[in-house]
Amino acid sequence: MATIKINETSTEAYLLATRPIVLRKVAAARRRVNVVTDSVNAGSFYGGVGTAILLAALVARATGAALRVITRSESARARLDGFLLTYGIELPEPIEYAFSPFYDERVAIDAHEGEKYITTSWWTTRSVSGSVGSEPVVYLLQEDERMFYEAGGEQDMCSEVLADEKLAFVVNSELLFEHLIQSGLGNVGRNGTWFEPAFPPSLFARNTAVEKTKHTLMFYARPKNVRNLFYFGLEVLEASFARGVIDRDAWSVVFVGKDIPKVSLNSGAVHPVLMENLSWTDYAALLGTVDLGLSLMYTPHPSYPPLDLAASGAVCVTNRFANKRDLGNYSKNIICGDLDVESMLDAMRKGVALALDQKTRRANHASNGLGTDWLQSLAEVVKRLSQ
Repeated sequence: MATIKINETSTEAYLLATRPIVLRKVAAARRRVNVVTDSVNAGSFYGGVGTAILLAALVARATGAALRVITRSESARARLDGFLLTYGIELPEPIEYAFSPFYDERVAIDAHEGEKYITTSWWTTRSVSGSVGSEPVVYLLQEDERMFYEAGGEQDMCSEVLADEKLAFVVNSELLFEHLIQSGLGNVGRNGTWFEPAFPPSLFARNTAVEKTKHTLMFYARPKNVRNLFYFGLEVLEASFARGVIDRDAWSVVFVGKDIPKVSLNSGAVHPVLMENLSWTDYAALLGTVDLGLSLMYTPHPSYPPLDLAASGAVCVTNRFANKRDLGNYSKNIICGDLDVESMLDAMRKGVALALDQKTRRANHASNGLGTDWLQSLAEVVKRLSQ
């Protein structure tokens, strides 16, 4: 049969994606922590996937277990040892990789008693829960995934998984944790915990070695991820140029993301540079050269790009949503606007002024409330999952 990609938003695709992982039971004495995700290859390995790998690696290290990365949509070509070493994490045993294609039930992977499973989406959670019986499943939840869909089959399947009392939850950010409970998911509060992400200065820092003739504006562009509001972002950028909020002669524009179409702004006068599928280190290096970012997320989670930018010394404009009203506790260099053009234009004006005010911008960066050490950020979670 033809391969159906998980990111095709059809009920057929999700029914396939949630098929139980096919396990072949084997006898083994070693302990193992499994992290289950779609892909770890270029174009998929962004903040959320990286967080899952870090968490699973720390739990494996704390319990003396091996780490196995199970992918569902494509086999792992990337090897993650170098990624972990950038965070100072070294494992006693080599990372194992297994491919369990959701579209081919003939492929089985080995499993044994005592495995731990960390899942990364509602569909991987459903596929693992349908296979492992009484083995513990920890759902690393980094968004209100119900918001990915219109009312219908996918949203209903997602809601059912999120309400599962048998699951343990680890939630990325207190904001999202509170939102999920307030939205009726009391089980997340009873069976879950939360953490705040970390941004080590060895990766996220100002790059002063790059000489620039213009200021740099970065737009986080993922048109196929509708929650990132790509076309609304274009509208905000167009208005910013048309009303003189951004001087096209003083600013260069970079679009960073995936599946970005070629576009021009300001009646064809501005041609953004498109940067897609960046490696983790290339992405971090770029952030250190950015002065102002525009990054939108139509969900309660702060999302990674605004925090990445603030950690790197840039200013970022983003949007409010539900209980996400003000992100100043993370950094005063993050400015929030409401989801209408006039409010976002006002936020862009403030963002440009702050980006050009080097003294205040540096002072805000120095007083960031962002964590800088993943081992500290995840310490309580790792302790809880290691018991």
